[in-house]
Amino acid sequence: MTKKKIVLIMVLTAIMSAGLTIGAICAALGLDAARAANMARFFGVMRLIEMRYVTPVDDETLIDGAISGMVQSLDDPHSIYMKASMFKELREQTEGEFGGIGVTMGFKDSKVTIISVLEGTPGEAAGLMAGDEIIAVDGTSVTEWQPEEVALHIRGEIDTNVVLTIRRAGEDDHDYTLTRTTIKIHSVKGKMIDGTQIGYLRIASFAEHTGEEFKQELSALEAQDMKGLILDLRQNPGGLITSCVKVANEVVPKGTIVSVVERDGSKEEYTSSLEAPKYPIVVLIDGNSASASEILSGALQDTGAATLVGTTSYGKGSVQMVLPLLHDDGIKLTIAKYYTPNGRSIDGTGITPDVEVGFSPGDTQDVQLEKAEEVMEEKLAQ
Repeated sequence: MTKKKIVLIMVLTAIMSAGLTIGAICAALGLDAARAANMARFFGVMRLIEMRYVTPVDDETLIDGAISGMVQSLDDPHSIYMKASMFKELREQTEGEFGGIGVTMGFKDSKVTIISVLEGTPGEAAGLMAGDEIIAVDGTSVTEWQPEEVALHIRGEIDTNVVLTIRRAGEDDHDYTLTRTTIKIHSVKGKMIDGTQIGYLRIASFAEHTGEEFKQELSALEAQDMKGLILDLRQNPGGLITSCVKVANEVVPKGTIVSVVERDGSKEEYTSSLEAPKYPIVVLIDGNSASASEILSGALQDTGAATLVGTTSYGKGSVQMVLPLLHDDGIKLTIAKYYTPNGRSIDGTGITPDVEVGFSPGDTQDVQLEKAEEVMEEKLAQ
């Protein structure tokens, strides 16, 4: 018998053995014939690679690659498989302090775009701007990774450098070298608008302590005899839904804030217990207002508690579950969609403002904020 025939017999035996084993497992689990066949095909290929690939490959590497491939096949920029190091970095993102450069990103139309740049961070010092497209990190094109991976590659050890290649409208691509630092997120800032009884609150993101910060800033404005509130959610990429709900309980009237609906139709509702709004509210949104900021603005609009000014929001209305796996790795998977109190889906459509006001880089004044003040003055005069 020739060597090739012997090898072929070995391979066929391995595949058949895998098929029989998987067939028995699938039968025990009550899986149908089609799924059993697919399982046998998967494990047969895995066994073939283990036996015949030119260099040895361990099982963990193959399984990691298989899981990653499954998630990528979903064609969802918000679903991602993370090896142990990446999973650790993701867990640190919502804890309020991490090593990074102080920018938040959006993933849309196969692009990675900077949504906002935090004040007092390396990103601001380097001159990065909302709207900049990141096309490479440390010389590696972002197309080499799933979109959500880009942020994990930008973050790293404190005092180390990262090089971003930025594409900006009307300019040549340019490399920016930034030194990572500890990013401390203070997500809410408030002030009284000079010469008025209008309070202004800016929420940069919905981080772990945003709810508490919002209550403190709101109380400070109320102590200054505030009669109306402008809530600025522009360039707010979202964050924790729990923090969003805490803020909503201060401004959204009693009832539904948002519904989270899974594919089987099951629904979880987050509600407000506020009897009634204390004062008129105007909300500023733009194309970089996403996720939790869209939940809040949508709830305020649907309940009639606020007038929205600006441009249509980003349209990120999906819910991700972060699930740890067995080797300190994890998966971030889209499992549901958000719906406003009136049943509107945010995903892919965004929130349309009541008063459309555009903003261009050439504007010397904040025309959107000026319009918000004008709308508020009309409310207060009624």
